[in-house]
Amino acid sequence: MGSFSAVHWIVIAIVILVLFGGGKLSQTMGDFGKGVREFRKGMKEDDEDHERKMASKHPEIAPPGKVTIDAEEKEKQAEKRD
Repeated sequence: MGSFSAVHWIVIAIVILVLFGGGKLSQTMGDFGKGVREFRKGMKEDDEDHERKMASKHPEIAPPGKVTIDAEEKEKQAEKRD
């Protein structure tokens, strides 16, 4: 009495197909997939922005290849701090 069995899920799937039809259901799932893709893309962009900000604030702790400051600029910044 607690959870649904496989037969229950099959009946639910058939009812959904009858109510919405195959075309509408596939369109809805396609839209859902696009939304998930956009969400992942946004999360990746946020992570990259955060890494860039941290690399510019703390170049000494940035992973190799992520630092955008060259050696001369780094020396100038060090002189300004002293």
